[in-house]
Amino acid sequence: MKSALRSAPPSDGSARTWLAAVPFVVVIVVFAGIYMGVADRLPDPLATHFRDERADGFSSVPGFLTASLALLLALGSVFGLLIHLRVPAPDVPWLIAGCYFTSAELGYVFCGTLLANADASDASAVREPWWQLPVGLGVALFAGALGRLLAGAAPPWPRRAPGATSRLDVPAGTTAGWSRTISSPPLIVLGVLLLGAGLVVGILAGWFPAAGLLFGGAVVLPLASVRVTVDRRGLALSPTLLPGRFRLRRIPVDRIAEAGSRRIACFAEFGGWGYRIRSGASGLVLRSGEGVVVRLTNGREFAVTVDDAATAAALLNTYADRAQARQGG
Repeated sequence: MKSALRSAPPSDGSARTWLAAVPFVVVIVVFAGIYMGVADRLPDPLATHFRDERADGFSSVPGFLTASLALLLALGSVFGLLIHLRVPAPDVPWLIAGCYFTSAELGYVFCGTLLANADASDASAVREPWWQLPVGLGVALFAGALGRLLAGAAPPWPRRAPGATSRLDVPAGTTAGWSRTISSPPLIVLGVLLLGAGLVVGILAGWFPAAGLLFGGAVVLPLASVRVTVDRRGLALSPTLLPGRFRLRRIPVDRIAEAGSRRIACFAEFGGWGYRIRSGASGLVLRSGEGVVVRLTNGREFAVTVDDAATAAALLNTYADRAQARQGG
């Protein structure tokens, strides 16, 4: 019997897409309303960047309005497209929560910038109090929680029985290999946005404040597309954007006790995308869906989401059996 207290999720991709678009639309309307109310009281240029409460970056009014609206529209479109394409994956409610968090954080910053500049005769005299940062974060967290509540519960992936493992029939004395590439559109978008924002901040406000954004983009992009390889040596993960010898992770076959395949939910099991570590397990999860789960000889698990995971797991089990036979002999 279904609980009457549980929120019902939107029934299809269109409903979820509109739910994700709502906060961006609200922020754009509020931003436009505030601008109309203070337009004749703004200096030109505006103070748009602050350090130690003092203005140290400036932009023209048209430039600030164009950049702000373009960023809100771009992020709203990207989030909406990702949610529309990924329904009914279990991580969609968290994507919607991310929409509300992101739109609220940006809206607070953009609207706050207009209000801080209102009635200032000189943009260099504008001040941004330190408490604006925690207040803005609190507003964004509240909005994210609201978005998660409105998104409701997503249907869980069906899971394969833990003991359902298999082997490939590879004749003794011969070897076989398996390889697939897995990419994460959200991480690709995030990496590109971080690099783009870093370049914009670097040009407008200096490269020192942009260093964190550029570093974040440089870290995220190599994780956004990875080649997963299984051969007689074990399991290897290699970023497709870096030289072939670079490895994110290699698990030798003699450290593998058993491998299996099942559906993996990014947020429910690992709390998000990317290289994740939690108690008793770690993994590279770039999407929710089919994945290889390797149980190591030390009792820990390693998971990687990838297509054709059953074949990869079966081949790993074949090589693990051979390694155990050699050690036993």
